[in-house]
Amino acid sequence: MDQIKRIFDIPKYQMEKYPQEVCLAGKKNGKWETFSTKDYLEKSNLISHALLKLGVGIQDKIAIVSNNRPEWNIIDMATLQIGAVDVPVYATITEADYKFIFNDAGVKYCFVSDLDLFTKVNNIKSEVPTLKEIYSFEHLDGVKHWTELLELGKDGNDADLIAIQDKIVDTDLATLIYTSGTTGLPKGVMLSHRNLVENVKGSFPRLPCSSDSSGLSFLPLCHVYERMITYLYQITGVSLYYAESIETIKDNIVEIRPHVFTAVPRLLEKVYDGIVKGGREAGGIKAKIFNWALGLTESYEYGVHPSLQRRIADKLVYSKVREKLGGNIQAIASGGAALQPRLARFYHAIGIPVYEGYGLTETSPVISVNAFDAGVRFGTVGKKLDNVEVKIAEDGEILTKGPCLMMGYYKREDLTNEVIDADGWFHTGDIGELSNDGFLKITDRKKEMFKTSGGKYIAPQVIENKFKESQFIEQIMVIGESQKHPSALIVPAFEFIGKWAKENDIQLGDDRKEIIKNQKLIDKIQEEVNHLNQSFGNWEQIKKFELLANEWSVESGELTPKLSFKRKIIMANNEQLIAQIYQD
Repeated sequence: MDQIKRIFDIPKYQMEKYPQEVCLAGKKNGKWETFSTKDYLEKSNLISHALLKLGVGIQDKIAIVSNNRPEWNIIDMATLQIGAVDVPVYATITEADYKFIFNDAGVKYCFVSDLDLFTKVNNIKSEVPTLKEIYSFEHLDGVKHWTELLELGKDGNDADLIAIQDKIVDTDLATLIYTSGTTGLPKGVMLSHRNLVENVKGSFPRLPCSSDSSGLSFLPLCHVYERMITYLYQITGVSLYYAESIETIKDNIVEIRPHVFTAVPRLLEKVYDGIVKGGREAGGIKAKIFNWALGLTESYEYGVHPSLQRRIADKLVYSKVREKLGGNIQAIASGGAALQPRLARFYHAIGIPVYEGYGLTETSPVISVNAFDAGVRFGTVGKKLDNVEVKIAEDGEILTKGPCLMMGYYKREDLTNEVIDADGWFHTGDIGELSNDGFLKITDRKKEMFKTSGGKYIAPQVIENKFKESQFIEQIMVIGESQKHPSALIVPAFEFIGKWAKENDIQLGDDRKEIIKNQKLIDKIQEEVNHLNQSFGNWEQIKKFELLANEWSVESGELTPKLSFKRKIIMANNEQLIAQIYQD
């Protein structure tokens, strides 16, 4: 891999080492449209020639606002191999954020996937002086289609393209990724070719797949996590399939039978809930066997030879679950938020390895990850990549540096200097611990820790992660800064609660606002809270809670696109409820 220095060297490497008949695939009108490695390279070159004809030059900015699809990768490579910079943007942000990002970056051309996103961008086009044209991946009336550029680039000179590529060095800026953040305006993270390539190379030994494997992608490509993973697939020769949507993941898994995919803990929680629900609803002896097998997963230890009981459970139960998830899964990479150790243990126990990792946009992104080659320890985010340095500061903050660390924040040297110290260490803002044998454990966000009025520090994420073990709790946010004790806002798991109510002959109705007032439900959740509180010191225990009728979501503005809490917004939206909690 020594010849891979720039991102656009990756598909060339695949072509040389293991050219794929299916390099990229996406569904159109219910049928898979596939692109070979050769197709990928040829179409990328045609788009590059077209962009050059349109006047796109070194370091010009190209925005991509799209769902996951092969065209995304083609535009990405076409942009990077002429020395331009791509700016991937979330589909779910507001028009005001589009306006800020496009103007801050100075976007020259934009590619969108569909009518809704075209409308969003077109609405702010007149307020972005640099924006010349918008192209669509889908055919829209009155909108330029991306294939026009394939035609435009047909008489391009490959020698000219090669000459441009020869001048691009690995330290050149490759992409601007605007972090959504939980407060304030987005910040443009500057990542070079070297940043991303080195992260791919560092992650390569942790991927237990080969060139005859397939991968499924559904997390947003505009997030550096999924984007880096797609480069990792390409460098490994894994055939990459894009799910049609978040709703079709289950069907796509059965259809594609992938060996690897990435996920966020929220999805893994829902899959687990679905598995448990299906097993218990089987009834009779089947349900009893399922519950027995489920109980065995709780004592699973990584690397321990399976007992006779576990081998029987595998034949009767675990193998059936694996088959429903395609039957081929060798690895699921989990990131973006903390994964409950109980869930990691469960998935490994049934033969579906979930490897939890850690990183940030600023670190391209992976810092550490559990993996078959470096070992697995539940409740940690694994060992650091070999080409990354990590240390714990005196106050417990995780610091890191190395070739994957960003160039800085675009046009914001002040903010860059706030997070990268004079010795080159990046201050992650996360609190953690590093074991003697190198396993990193995240305990909380530095900015999210708070003190009660009694001076005790509270780490909300640790408490939240534990409380989500309850099947009655869908979402929970711990509050209590400068208050006499921690409390919580809880969104109940309404689907599970409906089943519980039916089994216990409790009439709840369909109105969630009325359901959360039901005293039997409140008492049951209090019982769950009392049980889970036992895992914490007296000062950390949840003393009061209030139930909410609606989940927090990206659409409601209460979660970031990677599903982190926007705590200040959630608290502002529930100001009266919080006041009620602490009125005594």
